[in-house]
Amino acid sequence: MPFRVLPLIVLLALCAQPAAAQSRPPNVVLIYADDLGYGDVSAYSLPRRSSSESGAKAGLPRRSASEPRAEAGLRTPNIDRLAREGIRFTDAHATAATCTPSRYAMLTGEYAWRKPGTGILPGNAALIIEPGRPTLASVFQRAGYATGVVGKWHLGLGPAGGPDWNGEIRPGPNDIGFDSAFIMAATGDRVPTVYVENRRVVGLDPADPITVSYGQPLGDSPTGRGSPNLLKVHPSHGHDQAIVNGISRIGYMTGGKAALWTDEEMADVFTRKATAFIEAHRSRPFFLFFAPHDPHVPRVPHPRFAGATGMGPRGDAIAQLDWSVGELLATLDRLGLARDTLVLFTSDNGPVVDDGYQDQAVEKLGNHTPAGPFRGGKYSNFEGGTRVPFVVRWPARVKPAVSDALISQVDLLASFAALAGSPLRDPRARDSENVLPALLGSSKTARTVLVEQAGTLSLRQGRWKYIEPGKGPRVQPNTNTELGNDPEPQLYDLATDRGERKNLAAARPEKVRELAALLGGIRRSSAQAQRPNIVLAIADDWSFPHAGIYGIGPSARRTSIVWRAKGSGSRTPSSPRRRARRHARRC
Repeated sequence: MPFRVLPLIVLLALCAQPAAAQSRPPNVVLIYADDLGYGDVSAYSLPRRSSSESGAKAGLPRRSASEPRAEAGLRTPNIDRLAREGIRFTDAHATAATCTPSRYAMLTGEYAWRKPGTGILPGNAALIIEPGRPTLASVFQRAGYATGVVGKWHLGLGPAGGPDWNGEIRPGPNDIGFDSAFIMAATGDRVPTVYVENRRVVGLDPADPITVSYGQPLGDSPTGRGSPNLLKVHPSHGHDQAIVNGISRIGYMTGGKAALWTDEEMADVFTRKATAFIEAHRSRPFFLFFAPHDPHVPRVPHPRFAGATGMGPRGDAIAQLDWSVGELLATLDRLGLARDTLVLFTSDNGPVVDDGYQDQAVEKLGNHTPAGPFRGGKYSNFEGGTRVPFVVRWPARVKPAVSDALISQVDLLASFAALAGSPLRDPRARDSENVLPALLGSSKTARTVLVEQAGTLSLRQGRWKYIEPGKGPRVQPNTNTELGNDPEPQLYDLATDRGERKNLAAARPEKVRELAALLGGIRRSSAQAQRPNIVLAIADDWSFPHAGIYGIGPSARRTSIVWRAKGSGSRTPSSPRRRARRHARRC
């Protein structure tokens, strides 16, 4: 008998192992590229389309219908691997056509246009996410995950008035759910050009304090405008103030010389920090928000990527981004974590070619179309402004596929809350919808409508795209991007006109009225109206007379608090027959 029992015990133990392994929640790695367009990922390369669908290069005139379209020379093998092994979404959107509002909405579950002060921030702005509200990080943290952010932040730091760069910087990422943070405060083209780890500037010499100004110049420090001979990368528009590492930036800065970053090393630094986070937390569930700077300006990739694409620094920066993705995937493979890790790759907005520096991005673009078949790009109301690459891989659960489900990055909060088993009830996250079934491939549909933010608001509903009337130029002259601004409403049928060339507003006024009313309703909606707080109070051994508000029998009492609640709400009457039935059940 004992000899028969032992094999049975071993068999049961072996059978239990997969269940035990599956009981651990998945790790989640969110990779958030910067200014990467739909067409910048080779997995999204599209065949030649009709002239109405061909789209235009972001920041360049639209190609003639008779001009041949050569295959793009840009290749992203590591991002393509994610797409090949996971779900590639073809109708997924950043919430805005610029970075700060997209990042705010994704982390908080609230459209940024609802909150003033969430436009593109200067480098010395205060934190715009108030501590205490739910965020992607706090949802995972509450579920027991280790949480970390590495890379670009651009959501402000410190209290009103901005951070103290020479002391403890709070509030910041550590106060909204991230256990650890290694970030740049804003962007590579804005000062201060230093890294911040948790609450301190990295490598700061106290004897050389940092001063930052976005108003007046500081002392007699050289600027790009006054000393162009000191530059190794020259601006094409703006970007001519403080000089750091031979590159002039937006804003003025003095001090902090020991803490200044080297642009060419930035991708290596961020990637090492991201892989170190995975190594350190391999034994428990973790959430990593990895936000590379590439291919945002200034595009100064490491020398080993020089000439990697033949498209100049912008193309080489995308190759560097792809390398960073590959390093994270290799780390997950080496540690045996890939199967149980959900990796989501996307971008904060559409592409831009010339965004402020003379880096030959326009001259060397060739036939490459950064926005793919879509019109516009970064800053634009057209689809190229917010429709971005969006790939989900989770080998244990997700089967390779292509999905045209309508997805918004604002939905990641509610979706990941469901994934982590950490329900989202805060009304401030009212714009976030749980689209987890679509993200995991068990549903072919997700949202029915979404709002896109650029110079004005647009509404997507199925095949229809409505752009509300707006002011401003039709083309951004510095970046040469079609902005989609028009004093009249615009309506496009994306099922037949992906390039948004034929405005149907005059032909379909009823559809314009319908979508305008729908957008207006979303804009006017309030958190309290959509998701009220609920307090359920259940008394113990109280009868109708005890409550007082029913006035039944000689023992009825006037209970002031209950009476007050009755006065501002409603009470449910109860018939003698119902009271008798309840009494009988108690007996």
